[in-house]
Amino acid sequence: MNIFDKMMSLDRRWVFLFLIVVCVIAYIVPFEVPIIVEPEVRSIFNFIDTLPKGAIMFIPLDYDPGSMAELHPMTWAIVEQCWRKELKVLMTALSQNGPGMADQALRDIADSMLVEKTYNGVTYPPREIINGIDYCFLGYKPYPSMVMLAMGQNFRLPFPLDYYGVPLDSLPMMQGVNNFDDIAGAVNISGTNSTDYWISYAQGRFNFPLAIGVTGVSTAQYYPYLGSGQIFGIMGGMLGAAEYEELADNPGNAKDSMRIQLAAHLVIIGFVIIGNVGYFMNRRQKKRMQREGR
Repeated sequence: MNIFDKMMSLDRRWVFLFLIVVCVIAYIVPFEVPIIVEPEVRSIFNFIDTLPKGAIMFIPLDYDPGSMAELHPMTWAIVEQCWRKELKVLMTALSQNGPGMADQALRDIADSMLVEKTYNGVTYPPREIINGIDYCFLGYKPYPSMVMLAMGQNFRLPFPLDYYGVPLDSLPMMQGVNNFDDIAGAVNISGTNSTDYWISYAQGRFNFPLAIGVTGVSTAQYYPYLGSGQIFGIMGGMLGAAEYEELADNPGNAKDSMRIQLAAHLVIIGFVIIGNVGYFMNRRQKKRMQREGR
């Protein structure tokens, strides 16, 4: 067996083992990966960054633990940016496995607000985040299209109580807040097809500013909505989250994961090249042997 035959018959288990080793090394060894921020991500950051204090950002989280790696960093960066800018956050979780995860994210981000931090040259003092004043988490209800249409009339129709069982009318933040007319904008972070519902049933019907954060494999299908103006921004997968962290000067899991993702992609590209070189050289050698009558 010549070297080209060995390249073609390489046991895939060695490939996976080598990939694991490279990813572990990339995780352990710190190095910077340049992040180029795309306009569709920058538009989301700029929209939130220019809102006046007290404005309400609606952030529906429609993903479950299976999509956390890609989408949770988006949630963290956006919610923390909102609270640092003293905006209020209204949140739902219309994926049945998402409410507990969303609640934990709110608590974790609220804890991070207790520490003084500097972002983009601005130092933000510690502040306590209070449920009902700084945010309202409505929770989960089934049948998303019906929920969205009802929310367009009044949030209290599908959600008379918040996730914690407190009547909406008793929350200071929700006084005078009735429907989508009372929010500054929305960023749907989704690992499901609920993004289609938010575009069709919510934004299309009630015409409020909407941006989206979706998994990497789903990103391309939503660019026509960006071109038509139905959405004003897109964050796509781990890279989109890393771009947002770069803009917010708030590095987290997404930027940290770029090292591992870069190393893994280089290994995969390398093995693709090796496989193709082995294939074409092996075919060329066989043709030469046929011409020589061997």
